Amino acid sequence: MSSPESSVVAKIKTLPALPHAPVPEYLQTTYWWAYLHPRAVHIFERQWLVNLILWGNFSKLRDAALHEMGDVINGKVLQVACVYGDFTEHLVRRLGPTGTLDVVDVAPIQIKNLQTKLTNPEHVTASLQDSTALQFADGSRDAVVVFFLLHEQPAEVRIKTISEALRVTKPGGKLIFVDYHKPVATSPFRYIMVPILTTLEPFAMDVWRGEIVDWLPADIKPAKVEKETYFGGLYQKVVITR
Repeated sequence: MSSPESSVVAKIKTLPALPHAPVPEYLQTTYWWAYLHPRAVHIFERQWLVNLILWGNFSKLRDAALHEMGDVINGKVLQVACVYGDFTEHLVRRLGPTGTLDVVDVAPIQIKNLQTKLTNPEHVTASLQDSTALQFADGSRDAVVVFFLLHEQPAEVRIKTISEALRVTKPGGKLIFVDYHKPVATSPFRYIMVPILTTLEPFAMDVWRGEIVDWLPADIKPAKVEKETYFGGLYQKVVITR
């Protein structure tokens, strides 16, 4: 009998048809223009543009997340949701001889884009999955990284995503979040970003008003929680050691 993982994952170089994972309604209605429209990838898959969207901080935030996994990664890593830009490519470069990377996304167009842009897909697998119902065993991943996904999800979806990401992280492993954060009072971005986020990212203000640790499942007590902010507090990295 095959495991849940073997039935949904495939080498990214020869990605076959995958089990159906419906695209959530919130994604279709709110973010169709960024992730689902046929021209979305053509527009947004540009390194300079994703860097501009993050006010020149993409590389710093990418490297801050990857730093938590070490210069050489020999364990099993899960990336929840594809990312525009070279985040995954840099992660792959750190994989050691026994390191592997699984990438999941609910949008077929994003999986296809990942398939085409990786120059070294060895040890990388991809699957069409919803972040709220991951098809991986409990405690099966040494590290899980969620890079700028939480702010795009409604509260109930965000809570399930965090719970699932924590569930599949092994005891002693790391769950790494990088996302928006409420800037300090003296930062001009505290005011510049409000109309931008409320217009284009309607769920993002939740991340400003709350703390990621507030959305952790009550029945799981992490060994450690570390938080660091960047660019006047506009961005945050939260590392949860399981």
